[in-house]
Amino acid sequence: MLLAQRRLARLDPKRETVFVGDTHGDLDATEEVLARYSGPDVAIVFLGDTVDRGPQSRENLALVLAAVAANPERTVLLMGNHEAWDVARFSPADFWEGLPPNEETAVARVLRLLPLAAWHPAGVLALHGALPDVARLEDIDAVELGSPAWRDITWGDWRDTLRVEGRAGSSGRPAYGAEVFRERSRRLGVRVLVRSHQPDAPTYLFEDGCLTLFTSQAYGDGRRRVAVLPRNPNVETARDFALAEV
Repeated sequence: MLLAQRRLARLDPKRETVFVGDTHGDLDATEEVLARYSGPDVAIVFLGDTVDRGPQSRENLALVLAAVAANPERTVLLMGNHEAWDVARFSPADFWEGLPPNEETAVARVLRLLPLAAWHPAGVLALHGALPDVARLEDIDAVELGSPAWRDITWGDWRDTLRVEGRAGSSGRPAYGAEVFRERSRRLGVRVLVRSHQPDAPTYLFEDGCLTLFTSQAYGDGRRRVAVLPRNPNVETARDFALAEV
């Protein structure tokens, strides 16, 4: 099921598309999303980080993977840093550290196969962290796990400053400013980036070219939101998405 997916998933503009931020073991949020947004005319993109922090990580991951298996043409789970345990270890990791060794290995190997990004023809790119430094959008298909481009996608942060802050700040996460965002967006043909990962990021950044979402009670304000893009949309900025509480 996951083997059939490429690193860059392709979304059908004829479907309404729902983008779901980090759920982090919030099974109730995932159940609500899948119940509310169902049917052949709806696609759902989970932006990664389905496990750790929340109390029902195992059940949450199982539910998302079951949804992908049942409807792979309209349900996508992207790789976040918390799905990438087999590529780069991190802490805290309560889900992973609580698994028996054999199960840990099996789950980690499956999640290595996840796509890294999803492209909507309206000019929308969905991924977990930051835009990678690649020449063309299609190059995402060839991004190697553990590479700098992979680390940008799964670990990258954005800062509301002009210039690059650096590839490894105090958190060890790549961090970039508006200058890099604009250059990479232009190069890749991205009008709007939809991502999650970074709790301290504002919802809208870079003249509304970047939308950051969270769909989990694991974060302080408890706000669980999704972003909805209608069928055949005309997208100019992230303000063209409808934000909905779940």
